[in-house]
Amino acid sequence: MSTIADDLARLEEIVRRLEADDVELDAALALFEEGVARLRAARERLAAADLKVQSVVEEAGGELRIRDLKEP
Repeated sequence: MSTIADDLARLEEIVRRLEADDVELDAALALFEEGVARLRAARERLAAADLKVQSVVEEAGGELRIRDLKEP
């Protein structure tokens, strides 16, 4: 399983290849599909991490409570 950093690095590589003048249509489509899949996987991992952070926040007294990250 790749990490978010791996996915972002590969996405950058895909963008560079797609911007190149010499990429064939079939190769461009395959790169685009891979890019979409990697982007989706990274977003899902970030969303899962966000949910964990939002659901468990340790207060100064050591108690755990649920809170939204947007709360002050």
